[in-house]
Amino acid sequence: MARGKNASAAEPLLHRAARIEDSINAWRERRGRRRGLVTTIIPYAGYGTPSWARILCRVVLSRGAGAPSRAEKVRGWRSFFSIPVDDEVIVTIGGVEHRLQPDRSGIVDSVIDVDLEPGWNTVILATADTDPVTAGIFVVDPAAGFGIISDVDDTVMVTALPRPFLAAWNTFVLDEHARTPVAGMSVLYERLTRANPGAPIIYLSTGAWNVAPTLSRFMSRNLYPRGPMLLTDWGPTHDRFFRSGQEHKRTSLERIAREFPTTKWLLIGDDGQHDEQIYREFALAHPDNVAAIAIRQLSPGEAVFAGGRSSGSAADEVGVPWLAAPDGAGLSEQLVTAGILRV
Repeated sequence: MARGKNASAAEPLLHRAARIEDSINAWRERRGRRRGLVTTIIPYAGYGTPSWARILCRVVLSRGAGAPSRAEKVRGWRSFFSIPVDDEVIVTIGGVEHRLQPDRSGIVDSVIDVDLEPGWNTVILATADTDPVTAGIFVVDPAAGFGIISDVDDTVMVTALPRPFLAAWNTFVLDEHARTPVAGMSVLYERLTRANPGAPIIYLSTGAWNVAPTLSRFMSRNLYPRGPMLLTDWGPTHDRFFRSGQEHKRTSLERIAREFPTTKWLLIGDDGQHDEQIYREFALAHPDNVAAIAIRQLSPGEAVFAGGRSSGSAADEVGVPWLAAPDGAGLSEQLVTAGILRV
């Protein structure tokens, strides 16, 4: 059975911007259904343990036959104009059905009880009106003591996300073909996962769920290891005008520490703005859950686009190996020297 819903039992008072957004979405849903749009599930990879799984997907309106495939391939600004709906999602895994309710943005993010083997498993997702789609669930072996948590923007691909104009251009206009991978990072990640069979890799980004399919295609095209992505809701939240990317990263790290209390994580990010400080705070609060911190150093040009670099003082007294290099090859060498990566 499901352990919880997307919303708490006592619904919080919605921010005025969220109430306005909900009214607009309700009008768009009515109009979309009159036009013949149908409920569509966009599946995302989840994770868990042999006894529980975190299910992630988004429910929107799309066009007719082949809608799930077309919805996943929507690029750029169009992905931000999909119509979220709250149709109940029927989750089937291991022959057992679970019923989950999307939140106000059409996102399902729920934990269910399961009985699964470690490694990649498949979950079936459907609604009363849709054909089933599948999503992957990475089940972490309880014996696995090492994992990887990686930032995305300016860590695995160059986006210069914090600069407002470029952020809008990268998010609303470009597709995955126009994004540039960071040199050597996919090779580094492949070496890490090969040296640690069964180690989970989780991509933690401040990007919106709307761009998850684009990011997945980018990762696959550039040979990054497959792993769940933890993204954020786009637009107003229940208590503020706009989401907080920093808060999303902090709460996600805290949740992962609770979920996997015996796992040591290699935290990988960049020195563009906040990763160093967030990772430092996490390492000080959870020293037993951090194997090392690896920071990709932005080039001078990238630092300008990113709005500057962090102060560089975050490494002080952190108590775990702190590594920094401009690319995957440099970080790989330092991880070998630190004993984190075996040759």
